[in-house]
Amino acid sequence: MKKLLLFSFPLLLLWSCGPKPEKSQNQKPNILFIFTDDQRADALGVAGNPNLKTPNIDALARSGTRFTNAYVMGGNHGAICAASRAMLMSGKGLFKVLDKLDGEFTMPMHFAEAGYSTFGTGKWHNEKSAFEKSFQHAENVYLGGMANHYSISLRDMTEGDTLSAPEEKGYSTDLFADAAKNFINTHVQSGNENPFFAYVSFTVPHDPYSPREDFIDRYSPEEITLPENFLPLHPFQFDQLNIRDENLLAWPRDPEKVKMALADYYALITHLDQKVGELIQLLKDQGLYDNTIIVYAADNGLAIGSHGLLGKQNMYEHSTKVPMIFSGPGIPKDTENQSFTYLFDIFPTLAELAGLEQPQDIDGKSLTSTMNNPEQNPRAHIFTAYRHTVRAIRDEEWKLIRYPERDFTQLFHLKEDPFEQNNLAEQPEYSNRIQELKEIMQNEQMVAGDTVAWTAETILPLQYDHTKIERKIDRWQPEYTRQKYFYDIEEK
Repeated sequence: MKKLLLFSFPLLLLWSCGPKPEKSQNQKPNILFIFTDDQRADALGVAGNPNLKTPNIDALARSGTRFTNAYVMGGNHGAICAASRAMLMSGKGLFKVLDKLDGEFTMPMHFAEAGYSTFGTGKWHNEKSAFEKSFQHAENVYLGGMANHYSISLRDMTEGDTLSAPEEKGYSTDLFADAAKNFINTHVQSGNENPFFAYVSFTVPHDPYSPREDFIDRYSPEEITLPENFLPLHPFQFDQLNIRDENLLAWPRDPEKVKMALADYYALITHLDQKVGELIQLLKDQGLYDNTIIVYAADNGLAIGSHGLLGKQNMYEHSTKVPMIFSGPGIPKDTENQSFTYLFDIFPTLAELAGLEQPQDIDGKSLTSTMNNPEQNPRAHIFTAYRHTVRAIRDEEWKLIRYPERDFTQLFHLKEDPFEQNNLAEQPEYSNRIQELKEIMQNEQMVAGDTVAWTAETILPLQYDHTKIERKIDRWQPEYTRQKYFYDIEEK
């Protein structure tokens, strides 16, 4: 598979040896896939968030179909994004791929075999070798999970089809958008008749909560609304309440500090929205927009104050539900679709929309049928999992969350309680509902290849003392967040 060396614009194109990919038919659509990091499904203006301005992403949603029940299946360790991205790229479920992509047939590989020119920029939280095998062109690639947005270590594709040594550069959001624009411009100027598949993976709004300087005061904390399900502390212990994400603010959660974090979080998204607008405008300027499918999605959600949590290492809706938008030729416009979807459905969906053969041996389901007929829900339930410690199942009305190590169950009537605040599990009249959902969940576990039992052999306590949780600062925090959120602790 051929690769391209990209320098700063204007670009020098150096092709490696080997046959060029066969050109596809000109009518095949281009693909622009925009992927974000730690963005809640409700962290968009179009999703009804009253605090946040995202005019370009909102316009994208109105020009296409927004799936309102899209989920990441979960993760096998605290870095949910690693498993999420492996599932996305392979089209496989959590227990089929976990967080490893080496040896997997990936989405960009599938498009390259069909004659597409493939490009990647931004975050890649899986193996370096898997990226090198997946993309022909690359610029400003970040290999890792967390990063200092102000100074991020990036790599380019070398002439030898490998990623270069990392080089510290400027602000992450700008660099990834610039790389994508460079690729699109070069693709047009080179006269390449092949369609392209461009994967643009931003590291925002993942913390550090450090917007670019001119976006820092974009939102006033005093005007931010706390999440409906905000709590100072999570009501019980499960898994690791001091996992890295939960260290970003002290316990109990100070409402004013959560508002400060949300203001910075929203500023990161608004900056991102600006870059999304620039990419869409470039497609229009280059005459590509009408024949380009644009996907906008995120790797997982985030608590950031909900249920007394900050991270995504839980099975609440705010952490497992993600934004998912499709726009372009053949996609219904100004549509909200409530079908149950996973991120790994994107692979077969794009293949069908582009007129490609369906990938083999995957778990994802193409969403094209439900796009055109929302009554055709591809699945009746959503099953999610985190490590060996939490499992969840939901249908259109109900959600059950099970904590095997604590022998504890939560039952929420999502139709009446969308913010998961009223646990009905202890009420005897719901015992049949719990049994019904338990059986469904265990069947989903069997299909997925999950062997975690309903109850663990050793039961741990639900009670915990938050005053004994040690808070640490990590090396990715820039001076802005150190002064704002960590001034009271020493670096460990």
